[in-house]
Amino acid sequence: MIRKYFITGLLIWVPLGITVWVLNLLIGSMDKSLLLLPERLRPESWLGMSLPGVGTVLTIAVIFFTGVLTANIVGQRLVRFWESALSRIPVVKSIYYSVKQVSDTLFSGNGEAFRKVLLVRYPHPEAWSLAFQTAVPRDVAPNLEGEHVGVFIPTTPSPVNGFYFFVRKSDTIEVNISVDDALKYIVSMGVMASSEKESPVRVYAGD
Repeated sequence: MIRKYFITGLLIWVPLGITVWVLNLLIGSMDKSLLLLPERLRPESWLGMSLPGVGTVLTIAVIFFTGVLTANIVGQRLVRFWESALSRIPVVKSIYYSVKQVSDTLFSGNGEAFRKVLLVRYPHPEAWSLAFQTAVPRDVAPNLEGEHVGVFIPTTPSPVNGFYFFVRKSDTIEVNISVDDALKYIVSMGVMASSEKESPVRVYAGD
């Protein structure tokens, strides 16, 4: 009975604790944007104490107004001037344009990258892994026989890392689930099913 209550308590506190930890990490990272302000304008200077979340609000406001500014003709010219300046710096150019291409694909909603979930045979011919379809570079496609697709196979439980392969399209199976559901499978190591409805409280049933 004691074990039952203890594990039930863990089922409540572990997800809550991890959620708070992740939010604290995100807010703490965005709060560092306050370091860009002069010291006399920071909250601790005129309040006498640190106020968590102010930097987060500042970061969101900067991102929003940057979008407003660059949505017009003048802003677009400034962006082109900025990118033209970066293109003259060898190492910076490679990093910036690689990251920009990925962010444009993910956030703009254009293209097929990360819009389809596939099953591919990995790490051996008798196994299947979840993968996300990406693009095949134009300079690579002519060197491949038949129609190929680029796939990103994320690692578990951290989908940030993974492997990028070219595979024959005929050797893949398109899965009728969303990218979000696929990420749930990967992060939870297959424990959470996309169709499963989570109850507010889970009680440990015992052995």
